[in-house]
Amino acid sequence: MTQPILTAKNLVKRYGRVVALDHCDFELMPGEILAVIGDNGAGKSTLIKALCGAVTPDEGEVYLDGKRVNFSSPIDARDAGIETVYQTLAVSPALSIADNMFMGREIRQEGIMGKWFRKLDRKKMEQFAREKLTELGLMTIQNINQAVETLSGGQRQGVAVARAAAFGSKVIILDEPTAALGVKESRRVLELILDVRSRGIPIILISHNMPHVFEVADRIHVHRLGRRLCVVDPKEYTMSDAVAFMTGAKEPPPEPAAA
Repeated sequence: MTQPILTAKNLVKRYGRVVALDHCDFELMPGEILAVIGDNGAGKSTLIKALCGAVTPDEGEVYLDGKRVNFSSPIDARDAGIETVYQTLAVSPALSIADNMFMGREIRQEGIMGKWFRKLDRKKMEQFAREKLTELGLMTIQNINQAVETLSGGQRQGVAVARAAAFGSKVIILDEPTAALGVKESRRVLELILDVRSRGIPIILISHNMPHVFEVADRIHVHRLGRRLCVVDPKEYTMSDAVAFMTGAKEPPPEPAAA
């Protein structure tokens, strides 16, 4: 039986009297796109933050590749191979594409210039950035040194996804990647997601856009009232079913069949 690559068991997170995660379970299988859906306030964001080190759960355990992990920050998760693209994009508009790709993980020159004078190896960074963008079919961007603020929304999202794909060796988490994009740009980002999955990297996709979820997801994790309500196969259920589970209008299928 295939083991999950990322597992959470019994996660609890409280903010005062508000219970954001209520004994929540989670499983991401190797090479899949797992969509996470839920109403506003269901606890999706807290779950994702707990998985990527941005929030420390009060109780529960997280396992990556079968080994228990305790991330104290997103940098810990990143070092373990989990990359997150947030809804707010987290790109620096004034910096170039190459600088954004390497933000926080710049390549220094070899020898004394890099070691003592902290001089960056711009050529290597630009070459790597160009290769990654080309791999994902994003070379409509001609100049790797142009500022990110000169790009369209879809291109910016593409740079953020390319950065995650370049460095996320185990898992990529995408938080509402098409929320602020038009139809054409959303289409390109969905293609990018499928491209990344085809390289064998599993993806967690948080989205409110049901047509997008049903188009690309292999499984759908329905989150309600701080916990996993059920996991469904998009081939076996309709968008109306998913919304009904999410809102409590319909009884969910039994958990064991979905796990």
